[in-house]
Amino acid sequence: MSYQIWFAYMLACWVISVSPGAGAIASMSSGLSYGFRRGYYNAIGLQLALILQILIVAAGAGVLFATTPWAFSLVKWFGVLYLLYLAYLQWTAPVKLMDVPVHAAQYRSRLGLVLNGFLVNMSNPKAIVFLLAVLPQFLDLNRPQWLQYLIMAATMITIDLIVMAGYTGLAAKVLRLLSSAKQQKYMNRSFAILFTCAALLLSTVHQA
Repeated sequence: MSYQIWFAYMLACWVISVSPGAGAIASMSSGLSYGFRRGYYNAIGLQLALILQILIVAAGAGVLFATTPWAFSLVKWFGVLYLLYLAYLQWTAPVKLMDVPVHAAQYRSRLGLVLNGFLVNMSNPKAIVFLLAVLPQFLDLNRPQWLQYLIMAATMITIDLIVMAGYTGLAAKVLRLLSSAKQQKYMNRSFAILFTCAALLLSTVHQA
């Protein structure tokens, strides 16, 4: 992979990562609910799913997935239901007064946040189809492909970690500004609506 091709790919990764989606919503929701340091574990889960998706594409299984309607639909509707479940959790989330310390047991575990991020990314079948369409465009077929996939994965994951840190940190800053239970309730329900919208959008996705 030449420097020029990598640079073009890197720019594409920034556009893809910054574009709002279910992953960005989940990152902001985690930052709002748990603060930056704990909430950022959600972003780690997003990257673990991304690694698996790139491995699927690199192994050639992505072609089978993209052309198998039942597999596509199964993952899609699982994703829709999971996003609706997150919307329910956010809608019913208890408010936490800023002057009252919250016991650590009331927080979702770090592993739980990692799993949440993993499921959000992995339950989007369009992600694998999208990677299948995008990644090969930047491959140099005259050079070892596994090394190029490794470079592309490292580039995309690094950029996505930076972007999700921004989303998580922004939401964590907002948390400090929510001084009343009413404000927190409105914010929680706003994220519930965003998760619902993401679920509705995912439900309209069809296999290309």
